[in-house]
This record gives sequence, C-alpha cells and structure tokens, in this order.
Amino acid sequence: MPSSPISSLRSAPCRLEWRPSRWLLAALGLLAILAPLSVLGSGLPRPLAWSLAPIAAALALWQVRREAGRAPRSLVLATGSAGTDSLDGEPLRACDVTWRGPLAFVHAVDRDGRDVRLAWWPDTLPAPRRRELRLAVAARAASRRDRPMAP
Repeated sequence: MPSSPISSLRSAPCRLEWRPSRWLLAALGLLAILAPLSVLGSGLPRPLAWSLAPIAAALALWQVRREAGRAPRSLVLATGSAGTDSLDGEPLRACDVTWRGPLAFVHAVDRDGRDVRLAWWPDTLPAPRRRELRLAVAARAASRRDRPMAP
C-alpha cells in the first residue's frame, strides 16, 4: 500500500476585517446623553455644573464621531513558523491577541514602532470568525513551542 503524501504543517493565514462596532457607538452615544446629566447631578456648585455639562456632552459626541470615522482595517495573522503578520498590507514587528469573553483585542507594533490596538466586538466578529481566530492563535502558540532553541 503506497504511503500517503506528507501534508503541510503550515496552516493558511487568518484574515480578519476590522470596522467600528455599532454596539460600541451605541454605548458611546448613551454616555453622551448621560455625561451632562451626571455632571448636573454631582455635588458641584450649580453655575459650574451648568457650564461643564455642555462640555461633557460635546466631548462625548466628539468621541462617538471619532470612533465612527475610523477606517476599516485588514489584519492577516500568519500561522506556523513561516510568514509575518500584517495590517493593511504593512508588516508588523509584533502582534498579540487577547480575549475578554467574546471580545478580541489585538495589540500590535508596526514596523515604525508605533502601537496599534484593535478590538473586535461580537457584532463585528461573529462566532465562526472568533473560532477561526482562536484556532489561528492556538496554532501560532503551538508552532512557537515546537521551534528549536537557538544555541
């Protein structure tokens, strides 16, 4: 019986699209409503509270607009020992994925040394894609354990 061909130990890279989360935008919008109310309900003197309330609302609305205006990003995580991670086609020096329940967080360092942070909420990363990302991260960790140590 002929032996089966040797399969590749390398997995396909994990490709993810990042976009601003509608859930996050809704939460920030709610904070834009609650921020001036909390200033007015605080123990600040009334004239100071009434002058700070519009500032709190403006800053919260600015945050919503800034987050909504962020451009979509494309992340490619190389699995296995070969290949490099990239963000929008640019190689990354380092890339780390962490989890907080259904939220996925990526902290990366681009080739210029700048920090890049992305967060995927459940509305932007559905369950099958979360599973794919978890498997890709596990494959990366396994391939790094299997590498021989340098002398």
